[in-house]
Amino acid sequence: MTVQETTGKSAANLVLGFVNTRATGNGDPELMGDGEALRHWIDGAGLGGDGLKVTEADAAVARELREAFVAILLSHVGVEERDGVLAEAESLMRRAAELYPLMAVVTETGCELTPSQRGVPGVFGSLLASVARATAAGLWPRMKMCRNVPCHVSFLDRTRNSSGLYCSAACSSQVSMRSYRQRQKAENASAKHPLVDRGDHLDSVSLH
Repeated sequence: MTVQETTGKSAANLVLGFVNTRATGNGDPELMGDGEALRHWIDGAGLGGDGLKVTEADAAVARELREAFVAILLSHVGVEERDGVLAEAESLMRRAAELYPLMAVVTETGCELTPSQRGVPGVFGSLLASVARATAAGLWPRMKMCRNVPCHVSFLDRTRNSSGLYCSAACSSQVSMRSYRQRQKAENASAKHPLVDRGDHLDSVSLH
């Protein structure tokens, strides 16, 4: 594994870990509900520092940024939960790039994008810099949200052709089982009302 691949994977994991602080239908709790919770995540991600102050407003911004990531990662599995949500997410990301700018640090070994601010704005900048690193390593399209609705956790697609839609085989099986049950329900409903179907057919024939 190259240095770029290693750095890219670490960057991808940081963003995915940030996204996975949201509550899910599987019972996973909200992990960024207030300033204290955000500070806990920042410390766990290794982005904190002595004296870092985190407010309730910071937590609200973090959740808004997180939802933008969610919309984009859902698009990587072909899902847009409502019309316009992806455009809104991309617009929010552009505003975030303006508020939490990055600077290019050029050294003998190359160039790296790093936050130009400290404190919580620097934390948000680190997330944007991580997206750039993951993209450079070819991992951004592989960063996805599980398509299983109750789950909806983010994951790194490790399939050879980047065709993964679910975070695990268990979620894939759940979706397959729900689809099977829906088909069975529809077939059973159709079998219970054969005369209605026949009448509809006769009515359509009589119009010709």
